[in-house]
Amino acid sequence: MAEETPMVSHPESVNPGSSKVRRVLVLGGGSAGLLAALTLKRLHPALEVSLVYSSELGVIGVGEGTTAVFPAHLFETLGIPKEEFYREARPTWKQGIRLLWGPREEFFYDFEFQYDQRFEGMPKANGFYAAGDCGDLSQAGALMGRDKAFTTGPLGRPVIKGQYAFHIENHRLVSCLESIARRSGITLEDDTLERAEVDAGKVTALHFKSGTTRSADLYIDASGFSAELIGKALAEPFKSFSDSLFCDRAVIGGWQREDEPIHPYTTAETMYHGWCWQIEHETFINRGYVYSSNFVSDEEARAELVAKNPKITETRVVKFRSGRYERSWVGNVVAIGNASGFVEPLEATALAQVIYESNWLAESLRQTGYHLDEAMTAAFNRVVGIAWDEIRDFLAYHYRFNTRHNTPFWMHCRAHTSLGNYQTFHDFYQEVGPNPVLLVHALPARPNIYGVEGFLAMLVGMQVPHEASYQPGDAEFEAFRAHRNKLAAQAKGGVSVRQALDAIRRPSWQWT
Repeated sequence: MAEETPMVSHPESVNPGSSKVRRVLVLGGGSAGLLAALTLKRLHPALEVSLVYSSELGVIGVGEGTTAVFPAHLFETLGIPKEEFYREARPTWKQGIRLLWGPREEFFYDFEFQYDQRFEGMPKANGFYAAGDCGDLSQAGALMGRDKAFTTGPLGRPVIKGQYAFHIENHRLVSCLESIARRSGITLEDDTLERAEVDAGKVTALHFKSGTTRSADLYIDASGFSAELIGKALAEPFKSFSDSLFCDRAVIGGWQREDEPIHPYTTAETMYHGWCWQIEHETFINRGYVYSSNFVSDEEARAELVAKNPKITETRVVKFRSGRYERSWVGNVVAIGNASGFVEPLEATALAQVIYESNWLAESLRQTGYHLDEAMTAAFNRVVGIAWDEIRDFLAYHYRFNTRHNTPFWMHCRAHTSLGNYQTFHDFYQEVGPNPVLLVHALPARPNIYGVEGFLAMLVGMQVPHEASYQPGDAEFEAFRAHRNKLAAQAKGGVSVRQALDAIRRPSWQWT
């Protein structure tokens, strides 16, 4: 995700009478709360950070996909040892998403640049040559197309670097982060919130089921969909995304892996009333059908999921609403993760947004000298709101232009999905085609999480029409194909996820 430096007054100009943050209490012990606590403690070691989780509530516990933001944050920002993380969390790798979406049989969206680049010596950007075949436009895309996780280096060892991401089982991730949090000096306590005291728009104390009352200078609401502090205690208005994102439920299942290959990507497959993910854990395959209850019942959705995946025996339904709170930072409460907003699982945005919000909070405290500054709070709310809205609009592209099925749900999506702030971007694309040099000027206000690349991946991948078609000559197209063939050759010599897992578990393996 893009980073942006807050533009506010320096610490010395802050009102000396304003409250100063020394103690932070995180409410919620899932991945959001733990990542927020670890980020603050790592970047501001002097802060006293405590976290209260409720074992009575538990965690949602579905298979988790990430973006490339996640490993970069874990290993570079938080300094978590790779040996420990791979041993305890036991992730598998993903290079991106395989989309069974639109008129193509498939296309890939990865964490490198496919369309926002031009191969050396070519007069046009890659998208102009990809109207028919959009494979092998990046090293990651070439790897995914051949079921490979990484290229190889000396002695055939996997080269585990670059813009990769993870599939992780949520309970393993939480357990791993809990151990690291305790070692980092964060206090973790098991208790259940009963009520919050509020005075003059700020939380003054939290009362728990054990009879304990806890207070802090700053509260992090990581209580998930319940949004105990930002939503219930402070009654911040909720902004629905229902004019862009119509799905509101997911039926989830899976099965123990047998002889199926571990794919180096998340699969996003179009279904009759929504779409289905497939997340690749080492010993388990996780499937989830995201759908709109206005178009299909829970029982019908389950039947469609099981018909495609007969190994599934047990399922459960998770209900959600897409949207965000108008402000994520109110008074002395900052909402992180699902307590701040939720879109849906498409494109695995959840943990990336947690990291984005956590980093912005840490930077806000640094900029203001740990004071609760109104200007910084407003800046935080502005950029976090823009980020949520961009995620909404990016996902809207997936729905608006998917022509794979002509069911009532998909016809409704094509007719009624709002593109929000990115409508102008599509309008300009219709004129200039996949030209990243021109399209960058049609991007709305920063931060631009996906830049030009993400939106072009969807537009070109789904063969959305434009008026700037280009027909290269034979020599020019052969030069373009030579670049793709080079990437394909490197990918063919790569290693699978299983081979890479075996490699890092050998005693001789050393992380660099």
